[in-house]
Amino acid sequence: MTSKKYKIVQVDREHFVNYQRKAEEFYKAMLYAEKAEYWNAVGLNAVHCAISIADTMLVKFSGMRSASDDHMLAVDLMKQNLNLPDIRDKLNTLRRILAKKSLVEYDSITFSKNDAMDIMKQSERFYLWAREELLK
Repeated sequence: MTSKKYKIVQVDREHFVNYQRKAEEFYKAMLYAEKAEYWNAVGLNAVHCAISIADTMLVKFSGMRSASDDHMLAVDLMKQNLNLPDIRDKLNTLRRILAKKSLVEYDSITFSKNDAMDIMKQSERFYLWAREELLK
């Protein structure tokens, strides 16, 4: 059995706002893409929104973020370092979002409206939950 190799970057906690700003931009871009019916753009912006808001939470609450190419490691870091209500359910949502990253970003299959609406709903729930936790 092999252990996961973490690439972690220490980040000053006050810099969480920079990651939060990125998450907000991806969130808004996701909504604009949905209105324009750009389904692949909805999917990719949903993924990047979730990644950025996860980084925001890790930086604010733990002073670190994952620097690994494997974004699933951020899920593990959040599980290990964040003691927040509903964290397990929210991390399952994040896993589902991240599992679609390669599909929307690299695969030859294009996202349908149904695919886009599904990932958008998941990303929006995760983003809004995280934003509320960041305000506490």
